[in-house]
Amino acid sequence: MIRDPFRRAQLSIAALFCFLGFQYASWASRLPALKGRMDLGTGQLGLFLMVCGIGAAAAFPLVAVLMRRFGSRRLALAAALLLTAVLLGFALVRSYPVGMVLGALDGVGAACLNVAMNAQGAALEAAHGRTTMARLHATFSGGSLGGALLASGVNLVTSSLLVHFAVAAALLLGLLAVARPALLPQDPQPAAPTAAKQRRGFALPTGAMLWMGLAMAFGTIAEGAMNDWSALYLRDVAHAAAGLMPMGIAVVSLMMVVARVFADGWRARYGDGRVVRLGSALAGAGLALGLLAGGVGPALLGFACMGLGMAAVTPCVYVAAAGQGPEALSLVAGMGTTGLLAGPALIGLVSGLSGLAWGMATIAACAGVVSLCALRIRFPAPAGA
Repeated sequence: MIRDPFRRAQLSIAALFCFLGFQYASWASRLPALKGRMDLGTGQLGLFLMVCGIGAAAAFPLVAVLMRRFGSRRLALAAALLLTAVLLGFALVRSYPVGMVLGALDGVGAACLNVAMNAQGAALEAAHGRTTMARLHATFSGGSLGGALLASGVNLVTSSLLVHFAVAAALLLGLLAVARPALLPQDPQPAAPTAAKQRRGFALPTGAMLWMGLAMAFGTIAEGAMNDWSALYLRDVAHAAAGLMPMGIAVVSLMMVVARVFADGWRARYGDGRVVRLGSALAGAGLALGLLAGGVGPALLGFACMGLGMAAVTPCVYVAAAGQGPEALSLVAGMGTTGLLAGPALIGLVSGLSGLAWGMATIAACAGVVSLCALRIRFPAPAGA
């Protein structure tokens, strides 16, 4: 049994991060089977995925109200139960309209859990004066990996969605049992007195909130677009061999996970603001130089800089937003979802007009914009490690 209160709470909150990554990867890894079960065309599948994102983005104003009324602990637990039920619903659905409703509910549940678990992480840092948010976000990546591995393993035994999602749901409930005991009862208090006033509705965003939202949006545009376009760049522009094309995503993902393991130490030593500014500048400059040099090796080095530099952006911005209250945290999370949805399409538009090299250069520019936005964000002072 863990006696350290910080470690107990850290484990509980990490279970929430792992839960969200695992739940998403569980059904996303079975999209071909869901497509066949609901008899969807490619366009209909695209709409199904879009409604998941729309449900998440549209829910964020409501999330701020729910956070103020119920707190992050109760909201996280309720959202986790909803996501478990939705996963079981995916196992049974055969109707496209019902599938669309379930997709929207999944987006709403993911939005609630995303905001609540990041509020819990920020509250833990504030309560103990220790950094942990980057490692928590690394746990999300671990959950995604676990969900994908489970899907692969179950599919070797049976193609049944019901069996797969029933096993996944049981593991999700296990994670929820780990999370529940030591979740924090108190959310982080807003730093500014004016932001601390209780509101019944969703307040209009302040200038500080908009800068944080823009940093998150451009950061997630860069993250999402790298995953979607790096392999195509290696094939069509760098002329990589077939075996090297998946290495783009692998390099970015590996560097991001490794960096998040160590990023909390950097935050404690140098402060969140410096980590975000220098990291995003490194990401943009490294990718730009890799593109200018041309070839597979420089491209992979540039991709590594992108993963390394952008790894701590999301955790740090979430911490800054949580210090401004539920409205700021909800806005930042919503802008992050918008960036993930819009990023691949934006890079595709630029690539279609000017070529894929310019599309990748746009990703580098987005990282540079994050560095500029970070100049206007008031990050918390460095905490003791």
